[in-house]
Amino acid sequence: MKKAQKGNDKSFLKLFQQLEGDIYRMAYVYVKNKEDALDVVQEVAYQSFKKIDTLKNPEYFKTWVMKITINCATNVLRKNKNVVQLKPEYNDILGTEHEDIPLAISLQDLIEALDEDEKSIVLLRFYHNFTFKEISELLDIPLGTAKSVLYRALNKLRKQFEEGDVCEQ
Repeated sequence: MKKAQKGNDKSFLKLFQQLEGDIYRMAYVYVKNKEDALDVVQEVAYQSFKKIDTLKNPEYFKTWVMKITINCATNVLRKNKNVVQLKPEYNDILGTEHEDIPLAISLQDLIEALDEDEKSIVLLRFYHNFTFKEISELLDIPLGTAKSVLYRALNKLRKQFEEGDVCEQ
């Protein structure tokens, strides 16, 4: 980390490659297509390399990079606001072959129905295993707000699922 902060390209690349999959998945959930998600990953690499010397606590590197990812993804969404998107193909974000594909698609549809703040917190908590403290620092919100937004989102998801808005029972 110290080498990367001093401008060592190889050290930074090694650190970044460890998080590249997480960055791509987070970006994809926001932008909903492969091309824009790859653009976000590229922009995150550029921004984080350019500003790595500003990172005060190296142990928060992942948190810091995820915050940059969320910001870059929301910027892409703002730019593409007037573009009509077709429903994305889910194959790129499903992960391993052993997952239940219909269930994964249903979960993706459920998550997409959440507000942006709810979606961010759910993804950070359950897909990236961030603690509530890390989420509150990453999103710059109070700890209690992070918890209440998560529980509100989970209640929304539960109601949607029970009502069968996405899944047939």
